[in-house]
Amino acid sequence: MTLTIDRENPLGADLDALFQRHTAEMHADTPPESVHTMPKDALAIAAIAFFVVRDAGQPVAMGAIKDLGASHAEVKSMHVLAEQRGRGLSRMLLRHLLAHARQAGFHRLSLETGVQPGFVAARSLYAREGFTECPPFGSYRADPHSVFMTLLL
Repeated sequence: MTLTIDRENPLGADLDALFQRHTAEMHADTPPESVHTMPKDALAIAAIAFFVVRDAGQPVAMGAIKDLGASHAEVKSMHVLAEQRGRGLSRMLLRHLLAHARQAGFHRLSLETGVQPGFVAARSLYAREGFTECPPFGSYRADPHSVFMTLLL
């Protein structure tokens, strides 16, 4: 296992399948109006740091940090391919995103995730890393299909 995590351009050609599977999973049990994934084009801006985990050169996970201003950032598009889960990649990627956020000078890191059973593992990971539930932030509004979490860095 040769794992790397690097900042990359989300428009990389070999990332299409990762984005397609992420989008499909988000839409599988969440109403469309409650899906907050960003298309890869929207992730390719200066305010977003996008990272890819690769195993022997193959993309297996992704995640991003979006600058919200006022020393506040958001975790976006965090996804690990289903067949790669159970290896600790989510924790490794989240810790990398946390380190990046701290190094970039952010004081708060927040996220939106789902309430559905498919998001239980993600919510547990975030809680283990110190995130706590919070009200909607940024442009989000209260949504019965969303859980908002935050962490002071």
